[in-house]
Amino acid sequence: MEKENKIIRDLTVGSVPGTLLRFSLPLLLSGLLQMVYNMVDMMVVGHFVGTEGLSAVSIGGEMLQLITFVAMGFSNAGQILISRYVGEQRRDLIGEMVGTLFTLLMSLAAVIMALFLLSYQGILRWLNTPAEIWEYTRQYSIVCVLGTLFIYGYNLVSAIMRGMGDSRHPFLFIAIASVVNVVLDLLFVGPMGMGPLGAALATVIGQAVSFLFALRLLYKKREDIYFAFQPKHFRIGKQVIRPLMSLGIPMVIQSAAITFSMLFVNSFINAYGTVAVAVTGVARKLEGMIGVVSQAVSSAGGAMISQALGAGKIRRVPKVVYTALWTVAIPASVFALITWLRPEWVFGIFSDDPAVLAMAAVYVPIALVQYLGATLRPASFALINGSGNSLLNLMVALLDGIAARIGLALLFGLALGWGIMGFWYGNAFAGLVPFCIGSVYLVSGAWKKRASGAAVEEI
Repeated sequence: MEKENKIIRDLTVGSVPGTLLRFSLPLLLSGLLQMVYNMVDMMVVGHFVGTEGLSAVSIGGEMLQLITFVAMGFSNAGQILISRYVGEQRRDLIGEMVGTLFTLLMSLAAVIMALFLLSYQGILRWLNTPAEIWEYTRQYSIVCVLGTLFIYGYNLVSAIMRGMGDSRHPFLFIAIASVVNVVLDLLFVGPMGMGPLGAALATVIGQAVSFLFALRLLYKKREDIYFAFQPKHFRIGKQVIRPLMSLGIPMVIQSAAITFSMLFVNSFINAYGTVAVAVTGVARKLEGMIGVVSQAVSSAGGAMISQALGAGKIRRVPKVVYTALWTVAIPASVFALITWLRPEWVFGIFSDDPAVLAMAAVYVPIALVQYLGATLRPASFALINGSGNSLLNLMVALLDGIAARIGLALLFGLALGWGIMGFWYGNAFAGLVPFCIGSVYLVSGAWKKRASGAAVEEI
């Protein structure tokens, strides 16, 4: 690997804990900023507009998830494959993958944006959006959909950088978006009184500014990623499209299954009124606080495992998995303890409505189950995604997203008559499925067959 290539980081040398922490720290900071970025809308709207505005942003956020799961699936797949090509020193395939990701994801963004602009009202009806927040939710959703190109663009550029071992610059990108979003949120929702519409505008403008900065940096680093940014290079590469589809489609299906199943469950919850909608939305943001650490460790661990298998370093893989597990467990335990002892603190960040805080106290046991799932999942996803096992990814998607989440929610909520508590518990317990599957995969040793060449003994 050429020394002058400053963007590539070798993730197969050094201690596993040190490398994982060093690579995941920028991802963690990026995730924290992303969390703030996503939470600010709800916090500002909740305090300036009230429970109705908070509920509208919660349902609008669900609409946004329907838009982004395709970007997340293919971006994560591209990142894993680029890491693999770095480990195998296949520079030609790195550049081809960059061009393929640009063409594929930006084309999908345009199509998805058009489809959602035509169908968003039907989706809001399917989600049982309460009548009193319909207009707020409609405004928020339309503006967020118009930002689809920026969302997809940011995800693909960040995936390219992280695949090359550079997690620092994606952190800077999201930092820019977060600062812009916070400032504009306070301006649009506060003094200008634009409500949820202002929050959505702040989000989209922040995404646009972030994407433009990211694109400019990637162009400056074009020699390091072996991509000339010439029109002829923006095409689907024959050598990389098949592995990208093979890994990306199951990851998209996985994201889609989880997203649609959660929306299906939430459609029942939304029927319980704006307070239930607000509590569920806040609870998902709280789970996202641990999810920030989970996603950072899962992404970093997946890249490390992919490079290790590409370089034939078998023994390094279980070390990455175990390190990923305890790395998430420590902060998650602290946050779970705070939620258990002082739920009014964490839920009070978003709303001071007594009805919301009262229902939040009832939600605490479900939140702890959700935190447990968020703690156990990243190590399993790092192994499954890092090894490029598309079939297992698909199995996780179907079991987690459909069989477990929808099945348990209907069992507890309808068949057993638990009502909203049943829907909440069904969604929470489904989050443990990936850990069960990943643990069996690790113990079986089947992932070893995906190493390139002969395994080498580490020093």
